[in-house]
Amino acid sequence: MVISSYRDITPAALKVMEQTRDVRLREIMVSLIRHLHGFICDVRLTEAEFRDATAILNEMGKLTSDTHNEMVLMAGSLGASSLVCLLNNGDHGNTETSQSLLGPFWRLNSPRVANGGSIVRSETPGESLFVNARVVDGGGNPVASAEVDVWHASPVGLYENQDPEQAEMNLRGKFITDDDGRFWFRSVKMIGYPIPTDTVVGRLLRAQDRHPFRPAHLHALIFKPGFKVLISQVYDSSDPHIDTDVQFGVTRALLVDFVRHDEPHPAETDATVPWHSLDYTYVMEPGEAVLPRPPIK
Repeated sequence: MVISSYRDITPAALKVMEQTRDVRLREIMVSLIRHLHGFICDVRLTEAEFRDATAILNEMGKLTSDTHNEMVLMAGSLGASSLVCLLNNGDHGNTETSQSLLGPFWRLNSPRVANGGSIVRSETPGESLFVNARVVDGGGNPVASAEVDVWHASPVGLYENQDPEQAEMNLRGKFITDDDGRFWFRSVKMIGYPIPTDTVVGRLLRAQDRHPFRPAHLHALIFKPGFKVLISQVYDSSDPHIDTDVQFGVTRALLVDFVRHDEPHPAETDATVPWHSLDYTYVMEPGEAVLPRPPIK
């Protein structure tokens, strides 16, 4: 159609979107046009602001690399990642869920580690951490032979791909649950850390007077046919930023206590004093076991 005024643009675009053959894609595109055009009209976006917005999107694409994913970082910082996660899990947001954000640092092909083993692969000064976890279904029944990928930041707040001082795949490992759905391993206690701030996301945080910190957390990705892949982060309830996570990822179900022990470990003589223990139960939901696309290599 020939456009007479700005009021003609949205109906014209909607008419085109409604011709989309795929039903789900049509639903998404029609809603996108309504909301996007509505947003532009609502804030009366200027031409200069529009050019700035497209430049920002281009910059975010250029900042994304094999070791950094700016798009994922921005999605988390806007609360979009958590919103999508909670809408699609826990009975569509009606119940608690162990599901959480994937985050920008998951890598494929973590090394296999036997239960009870360590995921520390290079000298990593820090207080010892012993994790004992269990994987169950919605009825509390053990999920045996599940693959559990774990990873976390170091005691200086860096993942191994960010830190040349750490060995390849340090603080990463893949475990298999036993007949009771359990897996356990040794590591060092992580701390909270700031997300990168020399980026588009960093500029946004400064403009909003927001801090860049994520509270300390342990990642897990659990795979077992017959279940939806469980992606989870469990958070240290004592972290000073637990109420203000820059990525909006902390939910009540993911709060845990990293229990501090000031006496020597009863079995591991080389454990630090103090040392810490973490016990957590992951609950898997039925569904299709499809691994996500890794955000980095």
